[in-house]
Amino acid sequence: MTKSRRALTVTTAAVTIVVLLSSILSAASGVDYPNPKTDANDISFYRPPARDRSYPATPSRVRNVILLIGDGMGLSQVMLARMKAMGAEGKLNMQLLPVHGLIRTHSADKLVTDSAAAGTALACGVKTKNGMIGMAPDETPYCSILEAAQDKGMATGLVATSTISHATPASFGSHVKSRKMEPQIAEQLIGNRINVLFAGGRKYFLPQSNADSGRKDDRDLIVEAEEAGYTVIETTNQLRWVHGPRVLGLFQLDGLTTFAPEPMLAEMTKKAITLLDETATDSRKYGQGFFLMVEGSQIDWACHANDAANCVRQTLLFDEAVRAAVDFALADGRTLVVVTADHETGGLTIPDGDLKGDEIKVHWSTKGHSAAPVPVYAIGPRSDLFGGVYDNTEIPQRIATALGIKAFPQARK
Repeated sequence: MTKSRRALTVTTAAVTIVVLLSSILSAASGVDYPNPKTDANDISFYRPPARDRSYPATPSRVRNVILLIGDGMGLSQVMLARMKAMGAEGKLNMQLLPVHGLIRTHSADKLVTDSAAAGTALACGVKTKNGMIGMAPDETPYCSILEAAQDKGMATGLVATSTISHATPASFGSHVKSRKMEPQIAEQLIGNRINVLFAGGRKYFLPQSNADSGRKDDRDLIVEAEEAGYTVIETTNQLRWVHGPRVLGLFQLDGLTTFAPEPMLAEMTKKAITLLDETATDSRKYGQGFFLMVEGSQIDWACHANDAANCVRQTLLFDEAVRAAVDFALADGRTLVVVTADHETGGLTIPDGDLKGDEIKVHWSTKGHSAAPVPVYAIGPRSDLFGGVYDNTEIPQRIATALGIKAFPQARK
């Protein structure tokens, strides 16, 4: 058995519970969920980096920015995934980036943040209360770094494995009092004319007359998106052949399963980069480059469930997306790549294990989030801005500096 196929030990009782839950969910939703007993432990898709030394920094001007967020991904999640894929001496793609840092994650009202407040900090550069999206605690909307990039003339995109209206992607393209307002968030994402939107969450775009709808009105956002110039797609095959400048890809009614036949996160990332780069190159309107946010949403979900095997799988799926971004950045020479997390989930620690990664003991201290700092990795022009220990609100502020955007953060007009 290869190192990439090593499985975490799971008790028979835990497996039985997970399988039964999967069966119940499948029956309730009509979705054929993969069996975690046979699928969640399979990490053979992951290709360990061919090098073990950091990539070189790139000294040119920033034209494009790719921000990748591993939801719930703390230092221990990165370590666990690395150990299972390569052992103690290996490094993930994100760990090969030449600049490393740490960020604090508390929200405006809690030591332990939620994804809405953390997403708002990473998008808008301001602290807010848990549950709020794209606005300060007094409900003043703040411009996100994606919206600032649009104002600069850049093409923009959001990619996630959650619903596209979930807390993190929502923070970059909407402004609402509660993260629970996903139908309204979906409306704002389309209204903001973001060039590329890839994720799940189709139910929030369907009118209430549709049996699969998650809305309470008759608005058909699929039709509205098409009228606004979007090409709407739902399958991996459509993803491979679609062209811009605006594409809405909704590959599941709710969050993605992260299994075939859906497109994997790396595939969505590669396609988003291709579409945005083509749009920024061919269009006078978007001639200033592109901004793309990619979220590995389900690292968080795995850690909420204290599911170590799926935590590893989701982190490695995310790292494959990092590889796609870095490969483009190295070839392009003008792209800044920043990798970070919104918070840590599960209070994960690793009290014991062998150096090969065959047997690793894990300990979870919570099924919620923790206040632990989370890592930052960066490569490309102005990546030097992202080293050190600082606040999560400084991530978009430093991206703005790299792009020459002077008035940030700022209230939305």
